[in-house]
Amino acid sequence: MDVKIEESWKTQLSSQFEQPYFQQLVQFVRAEYAAGTCYPPGSLIFNAFHATPFDNVKVVILGQDPYHDEGQAHGLCFSVNDGVAFPPSLQNIFKEIQQETGAPIPASGNLTRWAHQGVLLLNSMLTVRAHQAGSHQGHGWEQFTDAVISRLNEGREHLVFLLWGSYAIKKGALIDRTRHLVLTSAHPSPLSSYRGFFGNRHFILCNEYLIQHGKQPILW
Repeated sequence: MDVKIEESWKTQLSSQFEQPYFQQLVQFVRAEYAAGTCYPPGSLIFNAFHATPFDNVKVVILGQDPYHDEGQAHGLCFSVNDGVAFPPSLQNIFKEIQQETGAPIPASGNLTRWAHQGVLLLNSMLTVRAHQAGSHQGHGWEQFTDAVISRLNEGREHLVFLLWGSYAIKKGALIDRTRHLVLTSAHPSPLSSYRGFFGNRHFILCNEYLIQHGKQPILW
């Protein structure tokens, strides 16, 4: 199956594209997009991979599924298009960065600038039906994104994985902590941010680890 994904990722994930689960997933996603509004736009489903090729990845931030309201999702977890109001979780991410680094809260919630520095902004599910959170769970995306994490775990060294909330933390079972740094905390959602997201120092700890291993820190 010819999947329109960035070339280095196509090489890394080629075995997935031939598996029955992935072909069923493609059929499901095509049917969903034909039947009604889904996010992100079809051309941006694999945007995270285009923005951060395999060998460029330094950090992985794992989300759950895309924003499900109009104009928000563009294929990078937690990120929104320029000019779109910040969703609450993104507001809290920016607040924590400001607390840790003193950096002002940016004018735009578009995190493409992080992706181009090597931050893979990966949702566990890459599509969602409009206004129905979690509507594309259980159709194969989880298996695909597990494969993405496994390839990074095996094929790269000294990556930083930022896992926020119980859903993302469970994916951490795939990661060898002797090869990579795994940082976990509560989710930045307003429901949980005060239970351990605020004050987690993940952005500083991430950069300290990158510097220790001869990599450029992320300009958050």
